[in-house]
Amino acid sequence: MFGRLGAPEIILILVVIILLFGAKKLPDMARSLGKSARILKSEAKAMKEDKSSAPADPPASGEQSAAQRTIQAAPGDVTSSRPVTEPTDTTKR
Repeated sequence: MFGRLGAPEIILILVVIILLFGAKKLPDMARSLGKSARILKSEAKAMKEDKSSAPADPPASGEQSAAQRTIQAAPGDVTSSRPVTEPTDTTKR
């Protein structure tokens, strides 16, 4: 019943979407969706880099320094970037 979508069904779905959201809002929605995808991709890449460059033995609690890292909304976007302080591990071993 719902196994295959042909060209008429896809066209009908697109017409309904355009009627619901309006033609003026669709480019803005696509732009914000793309920006969100870029942010997610850059954060995932940063997490992988942080994980791979993490030292095997963490330094002693007296040797830790507050390293700052800049978070950007999208690669190359400097207008919305802001420096943040990395959280430190406060648990005692």
